[in-house]
Amino acid sequence: MILETLNVSLGNRSYPIRIGRDMAADIAEQVALDLSEGRKVAVISDENVRAGQAAFLKAAFGDLPILVLPAGELTKAFANLERCCDFLAEAGLDRSGRVFAVGGGVIGDLAGFAAASFFRGIGFYQVPTTVLAMVDSSVGGKTGINLTCGKNLVGAFHQPLAVYSDLDTLKTLPPREFNAGMAEVIKHGMLADAQLFTDLENGERLTAESESLPDIIKRNCAIKAGVVSADEKEQASSGGRALLNLGHTFGHAIEAVAGYGTYLHGEAISMGLVLAARLSVKLGKVDADTVQRTIALVEKYDLPVTLAKPLSVDDLISVSKKDKKARAGKMRYVALEDLGKAVTVEDIPEASVRETFEFLLG
Repeated sequence: MILETLNVSLGNRSYPIRIGRDMAADIAEQVALDLSEGRKVAVISDENVRAGQAAFLKAAFGDLPILVLPAGELTKAFANLERCCDFLAEAGLDRSGRVFAVGGGVIGDLAGFAAASFFRGIGFYQVPTTVLAMVDSSVGGKTGINLTCGKNLVGAFHQPLAVYSDLDTLKTLPPREFNAGMAEVIKHGMLADAQLFTDLENGERLTAESESLPDIIKRNCAIKAGVVSADEKEQASSGGRALLNLGHTFGHAIEAVAGYGTYLHGEAISMGLVLAARLSVKLGKVDADTVQRTIALVEKYDLPVTLAKPLSVDDLISVSKKDKKARAGKMRYVALEDLGKAVTVEDIPEASVRETFEFLLG
């Protein structure tokens, strides 16, 4: 049952985001439509979804060919991109084929990149099954895989045909995974919606059963959809889509240096958000209270503020310099001008970045 719908406005590539509960029948209707038009349809998912959502997969996709990959960040690699493309070929898909990416951000990014690459681009649908994927990675068309030296360094912009966010799939999500997704929700409040941030502070801790969850998911998707519509391929000289990377230059460095899988993506981003707030204080843009509010909110969802084990600050800085958001050899960070308003900044002294990273050591 669809409870909320909004649109990502991109001209003739616009698409709907449908948010609801018990949506297997809605997805099956789309599958039936594609099959009736003579299209071959396939599904890419992971072991966690198969284990926790077997009934949902059967109800939504019936006997469609499905590729089930290992769960986790390490799956976003060239070897699995090749597996995906081989699978699509073996399933008989041609240029009219359709792929359903069913899982969290890893599956959405990887399957989306496979769809962007196979026959130089076929249509795909996002069916996110984690909070993080519902509010962030399933929306906007960024697809890709990781390299050893950095996260998401290889990929393509490839917009989905539609997004189906079934909140009931979150009921089997481990609490740690649900909370990790809340880092992206907090991020959206910090960069574009101070009222959302305040509502998260004052409201009860969200769970998969929360009555307010459909509205929260929709508010987050609306923020991202608005940014993507204005700057789809992150080409704005300042601001624009890059603002969605608040905390991510720090967080991606933590993931890479600690080793992918040591921290969930949202856990690394929670530390990155605290560091972004601290950097904003160093730049004279916000006061220390903003840092304390950020720390309190991420801790409300049991998210880390400092590292469990020390990492080399030199290594963290080195990886940051290879971040995909760098421009003309210059690092770009996203800072806060206030809660609910973010800006991109360049030419930050390395000493300031070092001092910011050192906070992670406790």
